[in-house]
Amino acid sequence: MIGFGDGAETVVAPGLIDLQVNGGWGHDFTGDPATIWEVGRHLPSTGVTTFLPTIVTAPYDVADTAIEVLHAGPPAGYVGADPIGLHIEGPWLSAEWRGAHALELLRAPDLEVAARWADSGVVRMVTIAPELEGAFAAAEILAAAGVVVSAGHTGADFETASRALEGPWTAVTHLFNQMKPFHHRAPGVVAAALLSGRPCGIIVDGIHNHPATVRLAWEQLGPERLVLISDGMQATGLGPGSYELGGRPVEVTDQGPRIGNDVLAGSTLTLDRAVANLVEWTSASLEQAFVSASGTPATLIGATDRGRLEPGMRADTTVLDHSLRVMATDVDGVRAYQASET
Repeated sequence: MIGFGDGAETVVAPGLIDLQVNGGWGHDFTGDPATIWEVGRHLPSTGVTTFLPTIVTAPYDVADTAIEVLHAGPPAGYVGADPIGLHIEGPWLSAEWRGAHALELLRAPDLEVAARWADSGVVRMVTIAPELEGAFAAAEILAAAGVVVSAGHTGADFETASRALEGPWTAVTHLFNQMKPFHHRAPGVVAAALLSGRPCGIIVDGIHNHPATVRLAWEQLGPERLVLISDGMQATGLGPGSYELGGRPVEVTDQGPRIGNDVLAGSTLTLDRAVANLVEWTSASLEQAFVSASGTPATLIGATDRGRLEPGMRADTTVLDHSLRVMATDVDGVRAYQASET
């Protein structure tokens, strides 16, 4: 799965795959889907070779524009991570558990829109709260086309969530965050997710989830089900300041990006740091952490040509030093990032 360089001073790993990227380096995909390529140029510096640009709750024409951007393909001379498809996160979410998503833009699932996304050829994942009216019908349309339907931003009870995860929902979006918390008499979607056998995304930044929570998830899920995601937003790669997510103002401090005082609005985590955090906070070996950051997300979205260092796979590789700092990244055999020697 991973290889070691001279004197074990470097690690060669499969390129990282991030299934939830809202933007970064000053760009917000929902505000301007065309910036997918600009962020893609930066992502190899974090070890990412494949990503799902994520459109948060917005009018439907924003997702339509993002679909057109991917259909049009990269600009001439593009060297960067491969935006293999879209993740549409909203507007089919719970109002109560919407988090940073705009309340006025939330909608019940629309079967015509679901069919359009299913036929797009580039929508790879859609987050849907399973308790919404029409959610199961929309999920079945998407799943039949090979789109990953993920449960998130949801207050579903245990029975509803279990039925969803036994059916067309095949993943969970940012486990624990913006879903009804576990209670011993009302275990809800958290228990359904952990018991389901389905892969679960998790944000391992120490802000969205305490390290002990990450350890608990790891012990329950293991490398074949735990999927490291960044949920990165506009401030990723920059620093504290004023930004936006889906047109909503966000203040970024050392306590993360927030709308108002309490509501987290994505993260500034990068996937290479998520790997390091998982190894530090849990019993995960380095090799297992790379499975969660590459092999498992590849399998989830059906990207069978990547995610492993094996003959016949794409030449997507990340080289890291002993402190897990990214030294070099190749995307399909092309050098997309090289760290400076200073």
